[in-house]
Amino acid sequence: MKYSLRSSILIIFGIFLASASMGEKSAYKAGIDSDGVQRIEVLAGGYFFNPDHIIVSVNIPVELKIKKEAGIVPHAFVIKEPGAGIDINESLSTEPKVIRFTPKKVGKYTFYCDKKLLFFESHRKKGMAGILEVTE
Repeated sequence: MKYSLRSSILIIFGIFLASASMGEKSAYKAGIDSDGVQRIEVLAGGYFFNPDHIIVSVNIPVELKIKKEAGIVPHAFVIKEPGAGIDINESLSTEPKVIRFTPKKVGKYTFYCDKKLLFFESHRKKGMAGILEVTE
């Protein structure tokens, strides 16, 4: 099958739009509000988190407001880094859930969805993961 330059550009543009709508890679650097808390809103959905790269400062409280897209597929938000003061395993719903913690150690920590349907790959293996980067 032959493609013209125009059809190739349209295909590439369509792929770009599809990936953007699927929560494709996005970073968010949290600012510190007047009350000294770093606040971030996160959306979870069809095997993505948006943003999927969150940057926060060490030893400053963090407040994640997280919800999942509408639908019947269950999702969760998990970070297992107790040495850094972060140990979270929360099931998500379409109603926002507020998760509070204070990161105690600089580093990059993976967050993910641990849900899995019988006989299928886990959501994490399907790409539903991200990075919490804790900086000075």
